[in-house]
Amino acid sequence: MPERTDLAALIVGHGRVIEMINSGEAGLPVLNRLLQVVLPAVGAASTAFVEFAPKGGRVIAATQDAEWAVGRPVSPTDPATVCLLSGARVRDIRVDRIPGPIGEELIDRGLRRMVVARAEIGGLTVGSLHAFYLDHDESTAAGQHEVLAYIAACIAHMYGDQTGLPVHGDGPVVAALADGLAVVDRGGHVRLWNPAAAEVTGLSAAEALNRPLPFPLPPSGQVLDHRLPDGRWLKITSGELPGPGALWVVTFRDITDQQLRDQDRDLFIAVTSHELRTPVTVIKGYADTLTDHWDSLTDVDRRHAARVIGQRANELARLVDRLLASATEGRPGEPLAPFDLGDALRSAVADLPADLRRRIVLDVPAGLPTAVGERQSLATVLTELGTNADKYSPPDSPIEIAATGNDQTVSFRVSDRGIGIRPEHVERAFDRFWQGESGDRRGYPGAGLGLYLVRRIVEQQNGWVSLRPRAGGGTVAEVRLPRA
Repeated sequence: MPERTDLAALIVGHGRVIEMINSGEAGLPVLNRLLQVVLPAVGAASTAFVEFAPKGGRVIAATQDAEWAVGRPVSPTDPATVCLLSGARVRDIRVDRIPGPIGEELIDRGLRRMVVARAEIGGLTVGSLHAFYLDHDESTAAGQHEVLAYIAACIAHMYGDQTGLPVHGDGPVVAALADGLAVVDRGGHVRLWNPAAAEVTGLSAAEALNRPLPFPLPPSGQVLDHRLPDGRWLKITSGELPGPGALWVVTFRDITDQQLRDQDRDLFIAVTSHELRTPVTVIKGYADTLTDHWDSLTDVDRRHAARVIGQRANELARLVDRLLASATEGRPGEPLAPFDLGDALRSAVADLPADLRRRIVLDVPAGLPTAVGERQSLATVLTELGTNADKYSPPDSPIEIAATGNDQTVSFRVSDRGIGIRPEHVERAFDRFWQGESGDRRGYPGAGLGLYLVRRIVEQQNGWVSLRPRAGGGTVAEVRLPRA
């Protein structure tokens, strides 16, 4: 029988969450606390939250036995996803009835049942809250569904406030809240005008309702870019509603800020040119020194110059690899095949620069299961994660690489003892060109492409990667690949 719902634990835990919000915290730290609050309140073995965006979902927070799934992408076409997003908003699901590998992985971890509560705003699903149980008993404890529905509604409210959520920045809520929406009748008069429409156009509902649409109405299904008198641009789409009413739904958004894409391009050029210029300048300087002063240099000076040229050439090669990988993103790579992850890690570590290699502490257990993926790309993944750990941690501290496996996945962790990462940054760190606080680019130079490429490479192999703060200081990056 399921455990009794602990309302006292819920009230106490939720009170602490409110204190966090009142003190200015938001986003993932608050979401993680909510998941911890749910755990004792409904007697679950573990909890998790999946955030959904137009291209699919991703596990962004979890507790206890579900923490292994953080960072895992959830395909919108996966039968399990379709199952979770259909039916009642809150319901019990036996894990053995979930199609595909997700159900098998949960069963292998002893989880037999889950209660799912969708977080929705205006009919849009922004995510799903999951509570996992070790038993098959579907006779839910009194109040269990209500508690999970309440917490899911609290999470949805956080998305509505847009304080730190969604973590990916392109979730459906952002689109829904940013897009103006109007309903227009046959005569072209406005019958509905949402708050975003007022914000985008500057016209209140009172000024817009029952009056002609203040911009052209494109044909149904077509897109129109229209310039407003104040110089701003709108992207407008329309569609005819079925039925006898002859109504059109019009959505529109301000696209003036598309210039931000130009700013991204300028940032890419500026950062890349800086990163290219530094090693090129050093290489040229030492090469000119060798050419112009060879006879007057000692053997020690010559070896030192050659060593620096080699190190800087390696840096230059890594940067070029990142740029090429970014430019060819999405193109097919090598076919996926079983490979020995332990042997691949040892080979990849041996190819790291000497200064980084001496800091590595590698732990590969005997009998590590075989992984499935693209072995050659592992060197790139490990180089990026290792270089990142090297850049953000003291030069005399160890960088630990530990591999492990279970019935479903084979994984390795890269752990450092550096400056760490804030919980609200663990997902943003995978964005292209992102480097944490603005000062990071000055103190820790780089193009901001490494983690972006790591996630793309790993996910192309049906795996996933996540970051988390390390207990006692530092960061842990974990890569999981399917087991053969």
